[in-house]
Amino acid sequence: MDWSQKLYFTAFLIVAAAIRGIHGYTMVSGTVFCDQCKDGQISLFDYPLNGINVAMACPDNNGQMTTWGEDTTNWLGNFAMKFDGNPDLSGCVAQVTSSNEQGKRGCETGGGPGKSPRLIFRMFDMNMYTIDPLISQPSDPMSFCPKFSYPQPHPNPVSPATPPSTLPYPPTPSLPHLPSWPPLPPMPHFPYLDASACPHQSWMMPEYRCYWKVINPDLKVGVVFGLIAARKYGSDITLWEGMQGRGEPYKTLLREGTTALLNSYNSVQFPYHPLSVIQHMNWALMGSTQQVMHTALNFLRANSGNGRTTCKFNPCK
Repeated sequence: MDWSQKLYFTAFLIVAAAIRGIHGYTMVSGTVFCDQCKDGQISLFDYPLNGINVAMACPDNNGQMTTWGEDTTNWLGNFAMKFDGNPDLSGCVAQVTSSNEQGKRGCETGGGPGKSPRLIFRMFDMNMYTIDPLISQPSDPMSFCPKFSYPQPHPNPVSPATPPSTLPYPPTPSLPHLPSWPPLPPMPHFPYLDASACPHQSWMMPEYRCYWKVINPDLKVGVVFGLIAARKYGSDITLWEGMQGRGEPYKTLLREGTTALLNSYNSVQFPYHPLSVIQHMNWALMGSTQQVMHTALNFLRANSGNGRTTCKFNPCK
């Protein structure tokens, strides 16, 4: 390649980079949970909230916070905001602003602090940020939440006087006989705490349809997994249709990813958290075909229990 060819090639790269810069975009996503115990953190008692309005504000040239974007959470509590170009999101804060009637469900008071976006992926003209889980709280903690009590210090602590060694100690009084308490009732069984992993064939059986609790088969793939999945699989395909895909890496990824998401909501001991399933799904869709196959295989292994965990389904009544 002579110097003129090198010059043309360099000019081509500059023009291509400029075109990519014009069409670049930035995606910010996160999840809102109902903090039922008002402890300020996500626990087994909390669940994703649908219909919650989230706004992201960023400082302008004068340092004043202005709203850049707003979105409402879907059935999985997820929200996403898209911005053209590659804006500077340092100093931006996302926070729960309000909820509609459908999204309240006892968690209408808000109360959670705002969170700043974190960059998780950057390639060419695309940036992906995530927001740590936001929370909305009820007016009072739920009755089933654990209660902790800590001993309060005495306002005027007094050091006990040390008795002289020459004086005898008083005799220790005998303790009264305490009545025997009745045995505690047995703890209720929560199937969600059991280790369980079920393959996609089990999730499609009619006798196990009642286990589709958090998400239903008619939800669109794009609503559950986000904009990247909608672009790949289309905006009309449902989760039930995606569960029937086979014979092709991307169809296998959708089938096993949907199965992993169902298993993650069904058992707290499943290797993937619901948000982790969605993140791995999107990372695979943005990568190579080899990465798609690798992620699908990992989901398949988790859904089969890795030879250690079985499916704990019982026929629906």
